[in-house]
Amino acid sequence: MAHDIENKGTVASQKVDEKAYSDGYRNSEVELPVNTQVETDLNVTENDLAEAKGLADRLTLEEIRPMMERVLIIHENDPNFPFSIIQRIRAFLGNEDIFENPEKHAVLVDEMKLEAALITVNSPYSEVRAVVDNHDDVSIPCGTIRAWVIGLGFSVLLAFINQLFSIRQPTIAVQANVAQLLAFPIGKAFERLLPDAGITLWGTRHSLNPGPFSRKEHMLITIMANVSWNYPYTNNIIWVQYLPAYFNQSYAGQFSYQILIALSTNYIGYGMAGIVRRFLVYPSYCVWPSSLVTIALNAAFHNDRNVPVESPFGKIFTVSRIRFFGITFTAMFVYFWFPNYIFTALSVFSWLTWISPNNVNLSAITGFYNGLGINPWPTWDWNTLLFDTTDPLMIPFFSTLNKFIGAAMACCVIAALWYTNTYNTGYLPINSNRVFDNTGALYNVSNAVDERGLFDATKYEAYSFPFLSAGSINIYLFFFAIYSAIISYAYLYHRHEIKMGFVNLFNSFRKDKRDAINEYQDVHSRLMSKYAEVPEWWYTIILAAAIALGCVGIAHWETYTSPGVVFYGLALCALFVIPIGIVKAITGIEVTLNVLAEFIGGSFVAGNALAMNYFKSFGYVTCAHALLFSQDLKLAHYVKIPPRQTFAAQMMGTLVSTFVSVGVLNFQINQIPNVCTVNAPNRFTCPGINTFFTASVLWGTVGPNYEPYRVFGRGGMYTWLLAGFPIGFVVPIIIYYMNKRFRKTWMRQIHPVAIFYGSLSLAPYNLSYIWPAVPIAWFSWVYLKQRYLGFWSKYNFVLSASFSSAIAVSAIIIFFSLQWTEVELKWWGNSVTSQGCEQDACTLYQLGENEYFGPRIGEFH
Repeated sequence: MAHDIENKGTVASQKVDEKAYSDGYRNSEVELPVNTQVETDLNVTENDLAEAKGLADRLTLEEIRPMMERVLIIHENDPNFPFSIIQRIRAFLGNEDIFENPEKHAVLVDEMKLEAALITVNSPYSEVRAVVDNHDDVSIPCGTIRAWVIGLGFSVLLAFINQLFSIRQPTIAVQANVAQLLAFPIGKAFERLLPDAGITLWGTRHSLNPGPFSRKEHMLITIMANVSWNYPYTNNIIWVQYLPAYFNQSYAGQFSYQILIALSTNYIGYGMAGIVRRFLVYPSYCVWPSSLVTIALNAAFHNDRNVPVESPFGKIFTVSRIRFFGITFTAMFVYFWFPNYIFTALSVFSWLTWISPNNVNLSAITGFYNGLGINPWPTWDWNTLLFDTTDPLMIPFFSTLNKFIGAAMACCVIAALWYTNTYNTGYLPINSNRVFDNTGALYNVSNAVDERGLFDATKYEAYSFPFLSAGSINIYLFFFAIYSAIISYAYLYHRHEIKMGFVNLFNSFRKDKRDAINEYQDVHSRLMSKYAEVPEWWYTIILAAAIALGCVGIAHWETYTSPGVVFYGLALCALFVIPIGIVKAITGIEVTLNVLAEFIGGSFVAGNALAMNYFKSFGYVTCAHALLFSQDLKLAHYVKIPPRQTFAAQMMGTLVSTFVSVGVLNFQINQIPNVCTVNAPNRFTCPGINTFFTASVLWGTVGPNYEPYRVFGRGGMYTWLLAGFPIGFVVPIIIYYMNKRFRKTWMRQIHPVAIFYGSLSLAPYNLSYIWPAVPIAWFSWVYLKQRYLGFWSKYNFVLSASFSSAIAVSAIIIFFSLQWTEVELKWWGNSVTSQGCEQDACTLYQLGENEYFGPRIGEFH
């Protein structure tokens, strides 16, 4: 998706005076490259080019001028769009002589016609053209009986497995890619075994076997699985409310209470997704990179076309996508056993620390587990690269590179904090995400609360202020920065698109003919216009119902919380969902609101952890679900699933999975003895719930702004971290105007939000998880895409899908066959990674007996 960082634009004999471009191209004598170079810069395959040329010959100057004006507005700062094409568009629009004497500029006019035609008949992005069909057959079956049976079956299965094992250490999660993989053979079995028998409803026949299992049926099943695999976020609240080890509130065991708040948080995002789909789904610039991998897997199963392509190996590749998927899937399935079980040092390849395991400085800088992970090649495990869903084959290169730059900057910040012992970080592990007391031990929240879980000032003053490691301090600094950065970035870079989205939203309520100029008329939107749209009031009803359920659940039971938290979540989502959604749709990275929701909630309800949990849940989940559902809507948009069938699939999949998850939760809290304790059977010790409880008490009970024991408020120890807000707001402004001033290819690749996001990737992760993706992403998105476009288009996303699917299936088998039964393979290759400081995090300074650091006891304020 990202154009190359080094502009390969033109060969020496075809170079164009760049000053003529940047000065508005007033010099009509400047000659531009021939069409073959434009085709190269556009990354157009022969098939795409042939289709576009047919239309280009019929276009006129009067038709392409407004189209190019629109393209320039939307894509001028788009890092996914080729910069050389932007230059040519500026040259075309900035020279009036072209329109007065077009015969003198025939080459440039032909180039613009080709670009306009390509955008008209296909996507402007080569990665979308690689996997998304720009044609549609309305007769292909979609919402069939078998699709619903298989889809709902996976909704039940994924919800059951993921909820059941969510509290185990280690946990296991079966995601939608596994369901997508298994759905194909099941669908083909239904195709062969079921009879063509059915019923007719409202003039439409519904058969058990309407014919070949279609790609639309397959994708509808995938969408149902995608909304079902994750359990309701409010289940975390139920755990910490109900269990005696936490808040011991018995009413939280009532199914009616659990299901009300679960349904509310699960459905509230749908209403927002429906409202913002004109901003995040319909526009062509909203690519949603992760969706392309899902579609590539779908296409591999259902696309019979097998075009020979030139490969980087000097041969013509004729292997079909499905066969390529099978070969690479098998290879990764077998290989993954080595770094994940047989030879785990391949995964945690911290070979530098093996030289001197107890060397504090070496471990702090290069360590994989407890350091910054600065290592030239720290892993041979593909799964390590996927730790934050940033597959280098899926995410554009500019996004991967910016993330790495941000992480490298964060390493410098963390090292500076630690080595200068700022805020006593030298007494703590350098890159931990835990909270510590003044002796360097993990913070025991029970020493700061009473029996009701409320803040106890006397106990707190006799215990300790909560201390953060250098890694955690960095995280909060850049979290605050990214929230303000995304607002200024969205305004500067995407205000035109956001304005068009509001115009289209307004037009959707009009009965008269809408203004076609402001409609998104890319090929996929035109193809989807054949299907009935989901009315706005459907989404409005879902949103209103979710709000009502949340208010009832909070108000009817003794939650010590106001129903206002539901509206707080909506307000926070309304402010951020479009900017965050645009960033995710373009870069593939998602900025979550959990820290901001936690920070604001803890400030509002200082001393009340349960109330803060609800602030956090609705503040975080509303936006997160809106983006998740928007991504599924884009999937349906690409594959041409009728919108109302997508709506029904999302509604039913969520409903079924919510009831299953809450049902399993009740089984867990009532039937598993000693659950969430060290004595729990089958390792059901709830590590995630313990972390959730600690965070809720620390930031809700003690609170970020609890007088006079402030953490972030005026006079607080970490108040200076709030400087992240103005820093984040200003940085995109500086980069934007630098880009305007210099107009260089590499400047367009700088993405301030992606850089800040990279800075958030540490604690407990580090550079070892991020750096290996950079050369792989460059090889895929720059080298292969430029030189072997056909090969890249055919296999890149299929390879990403096969590797991810193989890892998921292999991990499940290893888990249940070996790890579940605690079968261990003991040898040097599995123990060398846990020695010295990699086993027990070392600190820069040590305390003597009865010593402690930080504010003196009783003087925290």
